[in-house]
Amino acid sequence: MATMQDVANLAQVSLSTVSYTLTGKRPVSAATRVKVEQAMAELGFRRHAAARALAARRTHVLALAYPTYGVALGATLNEIVQGAVEAAREAGYELVLWPVASTEPEVLHELAAQRTADGVLVMEVALDDPRIEAVESAGVPCAMIGRTQDPGDRVWVDIDFEDALTQSVRHLTSLGHRQIAFINRAQADLDAHYGPAVRADEAYIAAMHERGLTPLAVTCDVTPPAGRRLAGQLLAEHPGLTAFIVMNELALFGVASALREAGRQVPQDFSILAVAIAEGISDMYDRPLSYLAAPGPDQGRLAVRGLLDLLDDRTTHGGANLRCVLHPRSTTGPAPAS
Repeated sequence: MATMQDVANLAQVSLSTVSYTLTGKRPVSAATRVKVEQAMAELGFRRHAAARALAARRTHVLALAYPTYGVALGATLNEIVQGAVEAAREAGYELVLWPVASTEPEVLHELAAQRTADGVLVMEVALDDPRIEAVESAGVPCAMIGRTQDPGDRVWVDIDFEDALTQSVRHLTSLGHRQIAFINRAQADLDAHYGPAVRADEAYIAAMHERGLTPLAVTCDVTPPAGRRLAGQLLAEHPGLTAFIVMNELALFGVASALREAGRQVPQDFSILAVAIAEGISDMYDRPLSYLAAPGPDQGRLAVRGLLDLLDDRTTHGGANLRCVLHPRSTTGPAPAS
């Protein structure tokens, strides 16, 4: 009996193209559709038999592809995973972790092709992430926690980093701050076109320019010692700074140390605002931290539901950009008098 792979080989198209021709989940050009249908006819391939075979292979397992970018799951990312786990179990699925680097799409392709998972969630997405095509080319449904530069009609759920950084700059400038530095994730993340780091960097610079202010965007490794070193350097080189916006969960704690060592009082003469973190991180700080709360659990839940819609042909193309909510607490206050 002919298989979908036999059809793909004869038509000289990818396996995912054959799948999309059969299911209609993605557009296929008229010329390609003709090639696929001619191959099916020549091989005696039957659509309904294929559909039954695919349905019978349901494992009721979803996979989460997570590249570490040099750092393990922190509290904020853990909230996303927890939301995904809960949504999967509510639907009768289990969620497994595939810790595959974004530089190894072929490994992810092989895992997906083994059909041990019915669908794959791709997390920590780069703007040009090769893992998406790696999963789709294996004929396995895929949804993104994050999004590529041009996600098309794929299912994705992201944080609205543009809005989050705009909110951050607006909050601090409303308190009179004019010299505000942005401490982002590591330079390696920017070099890898990691979506959150790139979008946040661009949004911060735009928000500062919009207010006639000079941006100071820097990158920092995701460790407390790196945060301490960088913050100390910034304070020494830019004595007029009065506020930090930080989108780097672990570096935050090093930033606090650097401010203490420099004799800066928070929030009397220096403000700190964290972006896209879990509430638990704010509570772990040396005082209640002002922050924009990441919609982590919702992000994980919505991504799983979108993936399940793909699996069950309840396709809802497109994505959702979730806002962070500002919680001004004890680390932001009026800018000190000059």
